[in-house]
Amino acid sequence: MPGNAMIHPAKIADSPGLDIEKVRADFPILQRTVHGKPLVYLDTAASAQRPLAVIEAIDGFYRNHNANIHRGVHLLSQEATEDFEQARLKAAGFINAPSEQECVFTRGTTESINLVAHSFVRPRIKAGDEILISWMEHHSNIVPWQLLCEETGAVLKVVPMNQRGELEMDALAEMLNERVKMLAIVQISNALGTINPVAEICAMAKQHGIPVLVDGAQAVPHQAVDVQALDCDFYCFSGHKMYGPTGIGVLWGRYDHLQAMQPYQGGGEMIRHVTFEKSTFNDAPGKFEAGTPNIAGAIGLGAAIDYLHGIGMDKVAAWEARLLAYGTERLTQVEGFRMIGTAAHKAGVMSFVLGDIHPNDVGTLVDLHGVAIRTGHHCAMPVAQFFGLPATARASLGVYNTFEEIDILAKSLEKTIEMFA
Repeated sequence: MPGNAMIHPAKIADSPGLDIEKVRADFPILQRTVHGKPLVYLDTAASAQRPLAVIEAIDGFYRNHNANIHRGVHLLSQEATEDFEQARLKAAGFINAPSEQECVFTRGTTESINLVAHSFVRPRIKAGDEILISWMEHHSNIVPWQLLCEETGAVLKVVPMNQRGELEMDALAEMLNERVKMLAIVQISNALGTINPVAEICAMAKQHGIPVLVDGAQAVPHQAVDVQALDCDFYCFSGHKMYGPTGIGVLWGRYDHLQAMQPYQGGGEMIRHVTFEKSTFNDAPGKFEAGTPNIAGAIGLGAAIDYLHGIGMDKVAAWEARLLAYGTERLTQVEGFRMIGTAAHKAGVMSFVLGDIHPNDVGTLVDLHGVAIRTGHHCAMPVAQFFGLPATARASLGVYNTFEEIDILAKSLEKTIEMFA
């Protein structure tokens, strides 16, 4: 390897205002060891770690305010309700939603997409109509639409991508027509790191009157998101990708859409009046939140949003861009390393193959050095099939990662190569 082909980490300054050591100290799990080595966590695209502020917010709810919401006149219920609805306000502000009433709490991105498929698209679609997705979608933005097409006779169409992992925009333009009743598109690919031009795509769809759902699960933890600027119809994301709890997420939708949609589930909380003859339903968002919600999860999500705001999304994006640039340069110097996904606009996802070593073997061996990466198809099997691969290994970045950790990954890959040689 050329000794001068890479900038040394010590020569790369922190992003302005980002104290990486302070950030890392906020995450208790980063203090532990794995197989006797310091943990190097490079699997944030699967699920991010949680800062102490999030852990304490959840703990504080259960210790001090635990009660059901919206239904009690006693103080604990009032406190829990206030904290829950404050989290909704924070979520709305985080994506610049016009109103918190447009933010529905769900179990995550997957449930959000299923909700839209069932309550918004299902009543509007018939045999011969089309639903448009892209080749790089996560399974959660493929399977719900497949099920809907099987039920209705609609047709699922797939926008192709090129060998760099970028959407073929000319092909997309040609596929937009009056038969398309929904375009569902990922903002950042979890398998490739590709950042799609979502605002441009929404503008193209709008010319044909096509509603757009954006899967923002991989976007909101890594860059500022403005749903009004994107001009989409629905936007969804998950708490556990953005340093919050599992089992909580947000569906944002235009209020006129949400009001016109039928409930996704029936039960308590989502009703206005119930008789044996007929029930009437709450306005949005309440009519989509049947039963007791994940109150602690919502409060934890609110704490995660506060945490990211405290750092600043511009600083998060700048730090991770530096890490990605360094990681791309450093890892491509490893013998046999081949990056899968080389789009011009990328987020901090580095999927790769290492010679002819199976990715599962790569993941198992680097784990012995304390390095946690993902291996497999990353819930995006069509992407692996497109590149003719059974699987890839994936190192994905978070705000707590460092240049030194990328060096550790690179060295563990080099040792893996030596072992197989």
